[in-house]
Amino acid sequence: MAFFGVGASADSTSPSRAAAPLPPHPSSPIPVQGRPLGGGVRVPFGETGCSVFPLILGGAEFGWNVDLDSSHDILDTYTDLGGNVVHTADSYSAGRSEHIVGQWMHSRGVRDDIVLMVRIGGHPDNPGLGPVNLVRAVEAALTRLRTDRIDVLTLDATTDSATALEDTLATAEWLVESGKVRALGAAGYTAAQLVEARILASAGFPRITVLDVPFNVLRRHDFDADLRLVAGAQSMAVTPSHALEHGFLSGRHRTRQRTMLSARGAQLAANINRRGSRTLRALDAVGTELGVPDAAVAVAWLLAQRLVTAPIVNAYAPTQVEELVQGVGVRLGRSHLADIARASE
Repeated sequence: MAFFGVGASADSTSPSRAAAPLPPHPSSPIPVQGRPLGGGVRVPFGETGCSVFPLILGGAEFGWNVDLDSSHDILDTYTDLGGNVVHTADSYSAGRSEHIVGQWMHSRGVRDDIVLMVRIGGHPDNPGLGPVNLVRAVEAALTRLRTDRIDVLTLDATTDSATALEDTLATAEWLVESGKVRALGAAGYTAAQLVEARILASAGFPRITVLDVPFNVLRRHDFDADLRLVAGAQSMAVTPSHALEHGFLSGRHRTRQRTMLSARGAQLAANINRRGSRTLRALDAVGTELGVPDAAVAVAWLLAQRLVTAPIVNAYAPTQVEELVQGVGVRLGRSHLADIARASE
């Protein structure tokens, strides 16, 4: 298309008379070149073959406390800051979270740039990890997500204690071989089950390479010594969920009067005690010294723990994403870690 300057005639047919494009106006925005802020920050994602930003954006609030447009704003902010891993589940808002993530990836054209993690097993239409329900659940998730593959399929054992692990992995093998799943993760599995899974992997079943476990500065019992030992021995990528303990470690909820009369309010209230207050004061002190919010300190504490690859965080607004991402750039010293450990004992 030819562009014409002031005074040029649109009837001009001679190529020699075509005016050169006008230079940009001095007030025009300056184009940003190169990768986003954290685009160069990547770490190996266990044995999945992926390289990831060391902070995973969770979609637990999408379609529940956060509507579609706000969810897309949160996802845009995360990727603008360099993030490339999105975690959702078929149980989040009965699949609405997957719909929202799928619409976002499709509208932005970013599917190939995103490492997509999906937890399966909790949708009421296809509950558990039995062969038939597992295949149906994955197919339904792919439809909602508007994609042909899941990069990391997390098997949620908390939803099914009856199905034999061998049957679940045999079905997962078909999903991997068919190209619908790239790698496997686990949630709710015991150390003994993970050992069994590795034994089955030696017989040809797909390996579990990612471990999703509830873990934060206040909640350490779920990631016990046996689970740590197995995860380390199997070179698993550990992705702590509940990184902010239902939002408490953000420091925004310090009194019972401010908590809501809801399930989330009850979760927050459980930590509004002397131990919780001491921990928040320790995060306050470190955050003040380093110039970052409490949420960033909580993320940095997790990243300082051996075996942790990338915490899973949820956000209600883009500003919260900006706070959380700061934790990736924070390096806590030994004195910081010791102070936080003493406060949270």
